[in-house]
Amino acid sequence: MDAVLARMVDFLSTVGIEARLERIDGRTVLPGLTIDHGALVIDEAALANVGDVLHEAGHIAITPMADRAALDTNVGDDGGNEMGALAWSYAAACHLGIDAQVVFHEQGYRGGARALIDNFAAGRYIGVPMLAWRGLTTERDYPVMTRWLAG
Repeated sequence: MDAVLARMVDFLSTVGIEARLERIDGRTVLPGLTIDHGALVIDEAALANVGDVLHEAGHIAITPMADRAALDTNVGDDGGNEMGALAWSYAAACHLGIDAQVVFHEQGYRGGARALIDNFAAGRYIGVPMLAWRGLTTERDYPVMTRWLAG
């Protein structure tokens, strides 16, 4: 297993997100990743960008515990949750010592990866109000998290 992916999977396990490494048959929103009833499924052979693991995990993390098991396949269709997942994935990357370019890669974010990297580096954090609303951090303390999963 790729060393960065291994660190991410270990981290997700530690914070309470189930991450399963297995082959995925069929179409996925992101290559090599899907969400199966609140668990992140990773097909390492099909994974195009390892940073997508943290982004998809962010969707799981910001979802209230009572709703997590209902998450399945495409969970990125809500703008507020999408911004929260961006902020969560950046905080996770900082926590793990992973460069923001791994998470905000050029193949994603509709050509806006550089803008995301520049804005987060400058302390202009989008999505943090969602994390604060879910009780995961405060706007003052971000990117340090109080906890990693919404209650």
